Amino acid sequence: MHAVIKLVREHPSAARFLVVGGIGFVITMVINYGLKLFVIPQHPVTALALGIIVATVFSYWMNKKWSFDDRGERHTAHEMLLFVIVSIVGVAINSAPAYLSRYGLGLEVPNVSRATQEIADFVSGPIIGTMLAMVFRYWAMNKWVFPKRAELVDVLSPTSPSTSSTPTV
Repeated sequence: MHAVIKLVREHPSAARFLVVGGIGFVITMVINYGLKLFVIPQHPVTALALGIIVATVFSYWMNKKWSFDDRGERHTAHEMLLFVIVSIVGVAINSAPAYLSRYGLGLEVPNVSRATQEIADFVSGPIIGTMLAMVFRYWAMNKWVFPKRAELVDVLSPTSPSTSSTPTV
C-alpha cells in the first residue's frame, strides 16, 4: 500500500494513466467477449482489436482531460493525430500475441480443447498483449502525445539546437 501512495505522490500522471487503463481494460474485455461469444466467434483477433479501438477512444479523452491534463499545449487535431498513430501501434502490439497464439502456435479448436483455446486467448491477448502495449503507450504518450510543457517549448523554440541556424565559416 505504501508503494501505491508513493507512486501517486511522485508520479500522479502514471497513477491516473493506470486507472484509465484499468477502465479501458474492462471496456476491451466486455466488447471482446461480447463479440467473440455472440457476434463473430470465427474472428477472435478482430473482436479483440475492436474492443481495443473503442477503449482507445475512451482512453484518449480521459488521458487528455485527466491523466496528462498538466501537459502539452498542442492543437487538438495535432495531438489527436499523434494519439491515433500511437494507438494504432498499440493495437498491433496488443493483438500480436493473440494472433501468434491462435495462428502461429495453432492454439485453437480442433488442435486443442475449447478450454485451452480460451485460456490461450486470454493469456496472450488481454494479459501479455495488454502489458506490452501499456508500456509502449505510456512511454509514447509521455514522449510525443502529451509531453511536458518544458519539453514541448524546447522542441518548438526557434533557438533550439535542431532549429537554430548554423554559422557559416
